[in-house]
Amino acid sequence: MSGLRSFVARRLLLGALQTVAVVLLVFALTEALPGDAAVALAGDQPDPARIAAIREAMDLDRPAFERLADWAAGLPHGDFGTSLTSGRPVSRYLADGFGPTLLLAALTLALLVPLGFGLGVLAARHEGRFVDRLVSSVTLAVYAVPEFALGVLVVTVFALELAWLPPTAVGYGTDLLGHPAALVLPVLVLLSRPVCSLSRLVRAGMVDALASPYAAHARRYGVPGARVRYAHALPNALAPAVQQLARTVDWLLCGVVVVEALFVIPGLGTVLLNAVAERDVPVVQGLAVVFGVLTVVLNLGADLVAHRLAPRAAVAA
Repeated sequence: MSGLRSFVARRLLLGALQTVAVVLLVFALTEALPGDAAVALAGDQPDPARIAAIREAMDLDRPAFERLADWAAGLPHGDFGTSLTSGRPVSRYLADGFGPTLLLAALTLALLVPLGFGLGVLAARHEGRFVDRLVSSVTLAVYAVPEFALGVLVVTVFALELAWLPPTAVGYGTDLLGHPAALVLPVLVLLSRPVCSLSRLVRAGMVDALASPYAAHARRYGVPGARVRYAHALPNALAPAVQQLARTVDWLLCGVVVVEALFVIPGLGTVLLNAVAERDVPVVQGLAVVFGVLTVVLNLGADLVAHRLAPRAAVAA
């Protein structure tokens, strides 16, 4: 128990340091962006007086460390600043984009867990036989296809040629749950690669566990094969699978830019693309901080769960 508390304390301290590093890095990188936001907002033929007024309104005439202190002080209270282009709070952009992204992530994860574990267990149970080779070949082939290429392919086939599903979410706004047909193709594309990686991890973990001495010892004592597979081998595959799931959730929640852009879904990825195109630095900063903190929190949770499932693997953490 003391070892677990020590591990949790170290991880929490590391997570706090990583969060601080994310805030500092995001501010430094946005400060280093080329060009001048005040000049960009002033128009094609900027007037020096207008540029000066915009610079003062944006606090760009203040030292960088003062702006960093004010910005960082507002982050714990959910104050990410104000958009340069619209004047809206950045938190509103985050709230508007988080719903569609969370919906896509939840649907993808709900299908990923049973499919990924089911395919991995199926392949491990038939190791070296036709089913195992088929699952391994298909998952390897699908994993090699980039999301944008698979997205173009499924849109061409199912939306344009067969006309079974809408090609994009245009016209549905953020009410995607009320139009489930618009979610089928994006979820299919998002699901493709994570299912492949998760199933291969589960298969590899179960195959190693089934070949271990304790599994052979259990079989010699007459323990049924199903119990050896699911009570002994499967738990050993859970630790790496949980870490893979955390990386997948992080990838989904942090705005899958390519998929959201392809299917015109107004999620966090689309908000980020629009902010970058408009040089809306506060929105980019707010999104980057949210993405960074989500990554730290999800990886921290995955490490804690993996440590609990396989304490001997804690050395990797």
